[in-house]
Amino acid sequence: MRLMVFFDLPTLTKADKKAYTLFRRFLIQDGYDMLQWSVYGRITNGFDDTQTHIKRLSSNLPPDGSVRCLQISEKQFAQMKLLVGLPKVQEKKVHAAQMVLL
Repeated sequence: MRLMVFFDLPTLTKADKKAYTLFRRFLIQDGYDMLQWSVYGRITNGFDDTQTHIKRLSSNLPPDGSVRCLQISEKQFAQMKLLVGLPKVQEKKVHAAQMVLL
């Protein structure tokens, strides 16, 4: 499974910028990879693990802005089409077929 996080956070004041930075650092430390600006995703081990990460995400939300998450299967993620640009390094290194579930 994949958990995708989409966010649009204000960066007008110093406090806004700090909240943005803290949220982005949380995502990176929690194993999310940046797919695009303000779009992050991570691999999870099924529904229960996804719910755990959603709770973790909920406890680290910034005070303002918009944050959304979407749970999708590996098959759905693999069907995503890249219309312009090149795949990120992480996308080239790890494919769904290479995942090992413990």
